[in-house]
Amino acid sequence: MAGDATLAPGGNFSSRASVRVVVLGEAGTGKSSLIVSVATESFPENVPHVMPPTRLPSDYYPDRVPITIIDTSSRPENKVKLIAECKAADAIVLTYACDRPSTLDRLSTYWLPELRRLEVKVPVIVVGCKLDLRDEQQVSLEQVMSPIMQRYREIETCIECSALRQIQVQEVFYYAQKAVVHPTAPLFDQETQSLKPRCMKALKRIFILCDQDKDGALNDTELNDFQIRCFGAPLQQAEIAGVKKVVQEKMPEGVNDRGLTLTGFLFLHALFIEKGRLETTWTVLRKFGYDNDLKLRDELIPTTFKRAPDQTVELTNEAVEFLKEIFLIFDIDNDRALRPAELDDLFSTAPESPWSDAPYKDAAEKNVLGGLSLEGFISEWALMTLRDPAGSLANLIYIGYTGDPASAFHITRKRRLDRKKQQTERNVFQCFVFGPRNAGKTTLLNSLVGRTFSEKYTPTTSDRFAANAVELHNGTKKILIMREIPEEGVKNMLSNKESLAACDIAIFVHDCSDEESWKRTKELLIQIASHGENTGFEVPCLIISAKEDLDSNPFSVQDSTRVSHNMGIEIPIPVSMKLRDHNDVFRRILDAAQKPHLSIPETETGKSRKQYRRLVNRSLMFASVGAAVAVVGLAAYRMYAARKNTSS
Repeated sequence: MAGDATLAPGGNFSSRASVRVVVLGEAGTGKSSLIVSVATESFPENVPHVMPPTRLPSDYYPDRVPITIIDTSSRPENKVKLIAECKAADAIVLTYACDRPSTLDRLSTYWLPELRRLEVKVPVIVVGCKLDLRDEQQVSLEQVMSPIMQRYREIETCIECSALRQIQVQEVFYYAQKAVVHPTAPLFDQETQSLKPRCMKALKRIFILCDQDKDGALNDTELNDFQIRCFGAPLQQAEIAGVKKVVQEKMPEGVNDRGLTLTGFLFLHALFIEKGRLETTWTVLRKFGYDNDLKLRDELIPTTFKRAPDQTVELTNEAVEFLKEIFLIFDIDNDRALRPAELDDLFSTAPESPWSDAPYKDAAEKNVLGGLSLEGFISEWALMTLRDPAGSLANLIYIGYTGDPASAFHITRKRRLDRKKQQTERNVFQCFVFGPRNAGKTTLLNSLVGRTFSEKYTPTTSDRFAANAVELHNGTKKILIMREIPEEGVKNMLSNKESLAACDIAIFVHDCSDEESWKRTKELLIQIASHGENTGFEVPCLIISAKEDLDSNPFSVQDSTRVSHNMGIEIPIPVSMKLRDHNDVFRRILDAAQKPHLSIPETETGKSRKQYRRLVNRSLMFASVGAAVAVVGLAAYRMYAARKNTSS
């Protein structure tokens, strides 16, 4: 924490295997001499027009990351090669000659605009070569470069050097390496001169993890533990006092009687960065598992969960209990709901709030103030775990889960096995919602999450979700996740053989007053049932007769009842969300989902196929009996023949 002195010599805090630095600039600015000079630590008498790739070994600089330096030619005939090298670069060293002002002008009139045109988004180190030839009357480097750096924020730093006198030659490529290994862009906003939001969130999480007594400040012991973890050496008491004094002078609220506050912790890191000591902050971030995007490294979070297509991932009881505790901690006003501000605070240690966009934004029940209840909170996590287990685990860790990642999730049993056992142990059930336009699908989802009925019709153009806990007859609660699939999206969905593998139950919604609505729903039901029969991913199905407040169409009523009987599923469930007559539909959906061997529709083709299989199996059974009789007969004949031969 004390700065550069805290860095262990030779410590490699980067996961990079190497850094590729490309040197650009006008002809005659000293590019090749600079490269030879840094490699040999001497000034070359004769240098080629373009140097071959030059490698600085890993022990050349403290970060122990080798550097490959690529020389380039500015001749027009070499432009294609120059462009290719720029696009493969990790950093650019852009040169001008201190004794030729025209080469300095070319930086802003050609080279920097050209790099932008080529969309080369890497740090740029501007280097004034031939410092020994610089006119002392010239304006200072800071005065010259300040307006250019304001315009071109990709410039990481500017430096002057002399290959002849060996002045700041090594520093040129040290800064280039540092700009890649310890980049400024993810941490600091040059425009506002402040830490970037994602950097602040990462540092806040680190602060909270180090605040072992949870009193909102790092005391001397906690500061020392932090220092040892990050830099391998403790701070002396005088150093701790010095750190606090610096913070208190510049930012009084950064220190209190308990120690260094979060405000002070963030201020210190902003100070390090402003002074060019980015390696200090990056060392801290990397010791706590962050990569250059300020996300936890992949090896800390399993990104794949091995499972069959009909297996899902659920939160374990341990993870749910952790989430309940977190909910209570951040429910500051104790109103049993997390208001938007409280939810933002909860996710303030994650790179971003995972629920600010679809499909999570409006997927759970909220109160009139936009607050998320505990059940809504757990339902959102269940939805995220179902759809994106890796993202769910990452966010659990970001908000403070310190248990074994394997203890947070449970992979469910295969649905095919559930059907054989005629029961399921799942706690989260996904329901696919099919139906034609304006049948009442969205209204049904809205009702699950407690939204009031609206006469306004807004067609659904992409899959949307709703999730909530539903109480069963025995008093237990299960989470129901409803996924509305637009009519136009069914064809694309069925192009995937495993599309129904993720489905626990499918419902088919139709407008009971509209004959055409039912006819289209019947078509969808047969399509889904056929797809299940053909792929082996059959699912229980229910028909929902919506808008029962309207006059029912007689044909729809009769035909839907007939179809349900013929296909072997429950008769349609009538509902009216307008009249709030749910007819216990969500509980009935869950009841059917928990009996995976029942309510599976059979098409005429499926019935014929099943009958054919029975006939084949019966024929095979008779064939087997016949074969057995033949074998016994053959054995008897052989015994008879043997006896006959013996007696003769």
